[in-house]
Amino acid sequence: QVQLVESGGGLVQPGGSLRLSCAASGSIFRLNAMGWYRQAPGKQRELAALITSGGSINYVDSVKGRFTISRDNAKKTVYLQMNGLKPEDTGVYYCFADASSGVSSYPRSWGQGTQVSVSS
Repeated sequence: QVQLVESGGGLVQPGGSLRLSCAASGSIFRLNAMGWYRQAPGKQRELAALITSGGSINYVDSVKGRFTISRDNAKKTVYLQMNGLKPEDTGVYYCFADASSGVSSYPRSWGQGTQVSVSS
């Protein structure tokens, strides 16, 4: 079993910054891809950013140049630094992790979601 605990959401003015964190715990032998999905009101959930165990990174086009994803493998934590926030970044952000126990792979694990609101 893998548990993910998120922190760092909140309300910020346009142009502001927030940093999201997501810490994994449980019987983890290996953490593979980690990242963040987001869901804006009335819209489908979309992949915002992903980082593999090897450090490869993908971003949705709308956040490129503004968001930075990183991970600390020793702490089993993934971060999302969000700068230049826009009202369209508003939504619930969910972290995810693909992990294995050493015997088999777990189903993708999800955080509880953290609200990010960008408004003046």
